[in-house]
Amino acid sequence: MHPVLRKTFGGLSAQYYIRNFLFGLIFPVLIYTALTHSKTGVFPMGALFYCLVNSLLYPYARFVYESIMDYIFGNNVFFVNAILMLVVKLFTMAMCWSMAIFIAPIGLAYLYFHHSRASNQS
Repeated sequence: MHPVLRKTFGGLSAQYYIRNFLFGLIFPVLIYTALTHSKTGVFPMGALFYCLVNSLLYPYARFVYESIMDYIFGNNVFFVNAILMLVVKLFTMAMCWSMAIFIAPIGLAYLYFHHSRASNQS
């Protein structure tokens, strides 16, 4: 694998990527179901491309979101209603998935510079 690809797309652990990728598949399934049960019953190629790109980039967008939240909240623990927490979690997942094409490049750039710096120091 090319070093740039290894430092960016290979920058997340396989476990983290697969876990977030599988959770991110919730949204294309919902979109597919909604579009195929509409009056036309067709899943447009543009929607297919959008779903594919966002699903592949979702783990990197989620990485950016979680990194920002870790920075803001640190090691604090909050006790909140479980239903509220799940609704907020689903909302943030939907936000990260729908904007993954815009958010993920930030995470990919960070991973590239982080792994470049780590390889230069060792």
